[in-house]
Amino acid sequence: MNKNTINSDFSLNVLNWFDIYGRKNLPWQSNKTPYSVWVSEIMLQQTQVKTVIPYYQRFMQTFPSVLDLANAPQDEVLHHWTGLGYYARARNLQKAAQVIRDQYQGQFPEQIEQLIALPGIGRSTAGAILSLACNQHHSILDGNVKRVLARYFAIEGWPGNKKVETELWQYADQLTPASRTGDYTQAMMDMGATLCSRSKPDCDHCPLAQTCLAFVQGRQAELPHKKPKKDIPVKATIMLIPMWQQQVFIYKRPPSGLWGGLWGFHEVDEQQQIISQAEKLGFDDVQQTELADFRHTFSHFHLDITPVVLHLKQAPQTQVMEDTQMWFDLLAPQNVGLAAPTKKLFSTISKNF
Repeated sequence: MNKNTINSDFSLNVLNWFDIYGRKNLPWQSNKTPYSVWVSEIMLQQTQVKTVIPYYQRFMQTFPSVLDLANAPQDEVLHHWTGLGYYARARNLQKAAQVIRDQYQGQFPEQIEQLIALPGIGRSTAGAILSLACNQHHSILDGNVKRVLARYFAIEGWPGNKKVETELWQYADQLTPASRTGDYTQAMMDMGATLCSRSKPDCDHCPLAQTCLAFVQGRQAELPHKKPKKDIPVKATIMLIPMWQQQVFIYKRPPSGLWGGLWGFHEVDEQQQIISQAEKLGFDDVQQTELADFRHTFSHFHLDITPVVLHLKQAPQTQVMEDTQMWFDLLAPQNVGLAAPTKKLFSTISKNF
C-alpha cells in the first residue's frame, strides 16, 4: 500500500472494532456534555485512565458545572488536582471556565475557534470536545492517535516534530468520518491505549493490522520514532520545614512558574543559608533534623530535594499572613493545593515525629 493512499475501509474497520471492544462505561461517557468531556480530556493529558478516574469523580462532584469551577477558590481547585501533576492544567482549566462565565454567559462555546482561544485548549482537545460531546466533524491528534497513524503509515521521524505532526494531521483529517465522528474519535483513543500501545502492541487483535505498514514491515517496536535524547539537567534544593508540635509552616507560591499557586516549603540553595532564612521567617531558636534526600523529576529536569525540619523550641510568635502563609495541621489537614513532594514530606513527617 502506498502510504499516501488512504484506505477507504480504515474508519469502517475502526468503528466495527469499537462497537464490540470499545470503552463505553468510563465516568465521563455517561451524560456527556462539553464541560464533562473537557475536564476529562485535560486530566487525561500525560495521565493514564485508571489514575484519572477517581480524580475526575471527585472533581465533578465538587465542581459539577463550568460556573461552579469558575467561581471556586483556586486553592480548592488545586487541592482536587493534588497528585495529578502538571498543575498548569488545573490553573488553565479554571481560567478558561472564568472566560466562559464572563464572555459566554456561562454557556460552553461550541465553535472550534472559540474553544482554541481558551487557555489550555489546543486544536486536538477542542476537536475531542466537539466530536465526543456534540458529534461535530472534527479530527483529533492526541498521543494515542499519533501512535496509531505513525505506525499505520510508517511515518518517519518523531511525532513532536512540526513537519511530522503536520503530516499526521493531514491523515487524521482525511480519515475522520463525517458520520459517527464521536464514536470514531473514542475508538481511535481506545485503540491507541489498549491495542497500539507503546510497548508490546497487540497486533493480533488489531482491526488495521493487515494494512498497517509497521506491521507488514515488522517495525512496530521502532515506530513511532522516539524523541531525540537530550541530557536532563539536575538541580538541587533544600526545603525548610518549620515545625511546632503537629503543625508545619508552609507558604503559597506565586501564581505562575514552578508549582504555581500551590502551597509548599521555603527553600534555600546551600546549608549555610538555613539559619538566616529561618530567622527571616521569624524562627530564631530551632533544632535541625535532616531527612532523607529524594529526587522529583519534571519533564525537563530532575530536582534533588534535601528536607530539613526546623523544630521550634518555643511556640511561634510570628503572625502569619493568611492569604499566603499558614500553619498546616498534619492531624487535621486543610484542603489546599499541594505539589507531590510537599504531600510526600507531610507523610514522612507524620511517620517520623
